Amino acid sequence: MSRIDESKEFIATRIAVLTVSDTRQLDEDKSGQTLVDRLERAGHALVDRKIIADERDQIADQLRTWIADPNIDVVISTGGTGLTGRDVTVEAHRDVYEKEIDAFGTVFTIVSMQKIGTSAIQSRATAGVAGGTYLFALPGSPGACRDAWDEILEKQLDFRHRPCNFVEIMPRLDEHLRRK
Repeated sequence: MSRIDESKEFIATRIAVLTVSDTRQLDEDKSGQTLVDRLERAGHALVDRKIIADERDQIADQLRTWIADPNIDVVISTGGTGLTGRDVTVEAHRDVYEKEIDAFGTVFTIVSMQKIGTSAIQSRATAGVAGGTYLFALPGSPGACRDAWDEILEKQLDFRHRPCNFVEIMPRLDEHLRRK
């Protein structure tokens, strides 16, 4: 079972939060704020935060900008992961992934099933890696953001989490880019 190894030192990650919405403004972005509150409370650093419309190219361009920024380790987006015609966040994420973290969506669905039952089937939460940066796409509800952070991301973004975590392999995520 998972646990925190208190003998290890916490390593803060640098995180950017992206809210995908055609209607929200920063002052009414409850999902983005939920993520900001949780990541800061856990000891991580918020490096940037933006709201972008449900436009695939704009979302992918913002992800690429943050992937290219050496001061950002993790990007968490919220919104646009559903099934409607305007929900294109998953496609934008996949446009930039080098590797998809397939089990993230599965684990998120398991967590969601415990909270919202079969309605969890409507989520297309996804995660991947590009340019040494982790990318997570979460649904646009504060509850989904809480569930994803509290049950998955808080643990996996903590270097002390055992038996393994995302932080300990961060230095190796872009090793293929450094090979000659």
